[in-house]
Amino acid sequence: MAEDLPVPGWKPTRQPSRTRPALSRNAIVDVALRLVDADGLEGVSMRRVAEELGTGPASLYAHVANKEELLELVHDRVLGEVELPEPDPEHWREQLRAVAMSAFRVYVAHRDISRVSLANIPTGLNGLRMGEGLMAIMLAGGVPPQVAAYAIDRLALYIAADAYEGAIFSKRRTATGQSHEEYAQAYYDGVRSFFTSLPPERFPLLSKHVDLLMSGDSGQRFEFGLDMFIRSLATYVEPRDAA
Repeated sequence: MAEDLPVPGWKPTRQPSRTRPALSRNAIVDVALRLVDADGLEGVSMRRVAEELGTGPASLYAHVANKEELLELVHDRVLGEVELPEPDPEHWREQLRAVAMSAFRVYVAHRDISRVSLANIPTGLNGLRMGEGLMAIMLAGGVPPQVAAYAIDRLALYIAADAYEGAIFSKRRTATGQSHEEYAQAYYDGVRSFFTSLPPERFPLLSKHVDLLMSGDSGQRFEFGLDMFIRSLATYVEPRDAA
């Protein structure tokens, strides 16, 4: 093949262009997700995505309206990784917890993608699938429809906000060049020192219980809040033998 021959250095020539991958919405989302995983949301721009695809930014707009829509598509792609079980009335609380934990782990695995969900109502296929699945689990367990409807919103907000806070913490740590352990140790030592130094006559409880306030890692605290949420939700369920 002529294309396999070396190019004479003394002759002006133009190399044949390499075949570009077919441009599609899925291909664009693939690249954007890789950029999110590498650099977070700030690392995504239409220009950078286009460069990764070997094309110009203008060509992307035939497939996505703007960066906002692109990030929503990436967010919906990520939600597709959340596992949803077949509703089991006898184990609805365990199932709800498992879905929430799965969503939390998925968000954490993709940097600060959870920020996209804040102040946005998911309308993508996977977002709808998740909403439908959560509603089905709660209704199967006897949670009243109105309560379940509110709970979907509150639970999604809790998961996303907690994951996003972790992403912010991680970004601050990265800026220092320290390891996670070094940064966390220094940060929480400072917080502990501050609470310990509070005047006990003004803040008797905070200064007394500083060890309790500082106990538990972010994962334990997330699970505590989740269990508290589900226990509260269970109070809305009427006994099955009620008339």
